[in-house]
Amino acid sequence: MTNKPTRLFDFAYQQLELNPQSKLFNTKVDNEWIATSTQNYLEQANIISRALLRLGIKPNDKIAVVTSTNRVEWSILDIAILQIGAVNVPLYPTISSSDYQYIINHSDAVLCFVSDKDLAEKVSKIKDKTHLTAIYSFDIINDISSWEFLLELGKDTSNQNEVDELKKCVLPENLATIIYTSGTTGTPKGVMLSHKNIVENTIVSAKALDFQPGSYKVLSYLPVCHIFERFALYYYQLMGFEIYFAESIEKLGKNLKEVKPHFIPVVPRLLEKIYDKIVDKGSNLSGIKKLLFFWSLDLGKKYKPYKENGWWYHFQLSIAKKLVFSKWREALGGNIKFLVTGSAPMQPLLIKIFTAAGIPVFEGYGMTETSPGISVNDFRNYCFKIGTVGKVMDGIEVKIAEDGEILVKGSNIMMGYYKNATLTNKTIINNWLHTGDIGELDQDGFLKITDRKKEMFKTSGGKYIAPAVLEGKLKESRFIEQVMIIGESKKMPAAIIQPHFEFLVEWAKRKNLTFNNSNEVLIGKKKVKKRIQKEIDKANSSFGKWEQIKAFELTSEIWSVDNGLLTPTLKMKRREILKKYKNLHDKIYDS
Repeated sequence: MTNKPTRLFDFAYQQLELNPQSKLFNTKVDNEWIATSTQNYLEQANIISRALLRLGIKPNDKIAVVTSTNRVEWSILDIAILQIGAVNVPLYPTISSSDYQYIINHSDAVLCFVSDKDLAEKVSKIKDKTHLTAIYSFDIINDISSWEFLLELGKDTSNQNEVDELKKCVLPENLATIIYTSGTTGTPKGVMLSHKNIVENTIVSAKALDFQPGSYKVLSYLPVCHIFERFALYYYQLMGFEIYFAESIEKLGKNLKEVKPHFIPVVPRLLEKIYDKIVDKGSNLSGIKKLLFFWSLDLGKKYKPYKENGWWYHFQLSIAKKLVFSKWREALGGNIKFLVTGSAPMQPLLIKIFTAAGIPVFEGYGMTETSPGISVNDFRNYCFKIGTVGKVMDGIEVKIAEDGEILVKGSNIMMGYYKNATLTNKTIINNWLHTGDIGELDQDGFLKITDRKKEMFKTSGGKYIAPAVLEGKLKESRFIEQVMIIGESKKMPAAIIQPHFEFLVEWAKRKNLTFNNSNEVLIGKKKVKKRIQKEIDKANSSFGKWEQIKAFELTSEIWSVDNGLLTPTLKMKRREILKKYKNLHDKIYDS
């Protein structure tokens, strides 16, 4: 199959033919990395395909898959499902049983695969309220059919001809997956993506990223149920990279040092957390080491690409890289060529600092509905501009509507929303996908996102407020971890803020504040509120008069995926935050 891949499973078969890998997938077992070769990967995929056919699975049947951590079984199962014409429906591990019930029923899934006991229990609770005929687990669990059972069921090769015939019948235009958006507002929507959607976007993205096929290592840790990481896994197979699965997000730092990857995709919140920890460590230094740390940090904040700052700046930066920033690189394994960030807006300040440190951050733009890539930054040919999401990728068209909304056209545009023709027809008009994002194309062709159309609001004075811009600026403060701008139809914008408690606690101790290790007591201190106000005043100096934050309230609870205030990709669930903190909203505007 030396032709260009057109179906998602073609990436693996092409690799087997042209560039077979002995260490395609690598999993940590008993403190040792165990490799799965391309050959073994496809052998197991065919075993599982044969087993699925023996279970009665037919083309276009939907199979739900949910895993707590990324693992090789997910990719094996993905190939096994897709090559017999069935449809993979990935689910987030962090959603509730009721969410599983809704998505499994809405997607018409007939089987569900889970990775472990906890997920098996969550799905088992609602199995009888769905059309599921069985639940299968990657781990061995009592009373749940196992992955090992399927490997045994598929050992008999007598129906391999059926697998091969079904594989030939899968067309690029066929439905490959239904991805339910995590949803910052409302009910999850099932995005239908074809093989062609994702395959062509993967090939185009490969051209846009500065890697040649070769012996590079990558670390997989973002949720594979999200299109960003899933695309990445297909891209890695196309490029012949060695893929290592992180043991968990908690062990990510340890795994980075072990694997020493050349590339990882990141979401902004993760990079913000890494930065906060680095700066916290720098704050605990003393003497000349502390002075050097913050001198280097200040240099990073002034970074401009393509040596625009001149030779003296870069001479100083070379010293900073050797004395300070080299340790940052070591913490990420020492081999990182660049990071690609997407999913949510990235603070330009962090892009400057990490890029100055020798860890280039290329911000891109995409969404589940675009399979996912639309644009990305890149150092080559002056295609890197901080504050933008780069230039539009080959074969994709972007235009800006009269109201500022970004419209996209190309082979990456979804087939539509599953069982929702009305919403599909509102979203795709004359082949143009209406993204819901507001942006602009500059004279050099760089795309800039200014806000979410649905998140923008008017104050009672008729002024438009773009929350994401204000929030990004406020989050540059070390005192602020999360912030949501409010004020729709009110006289002025305000903010609900979750402080960066790790840093705030250390600050409070230095100021001799007593708070009995209670976040609730801490945020009630006048000195804390005064200090946060100082950070807001600093940010306000860069806002228009109508945008300036006139009031704020602090929350003692950390916003997280577990408490339903963040999506699995760490974006704010605005509706849920506003609902939870209605009392703070009312306190601001009723006082």
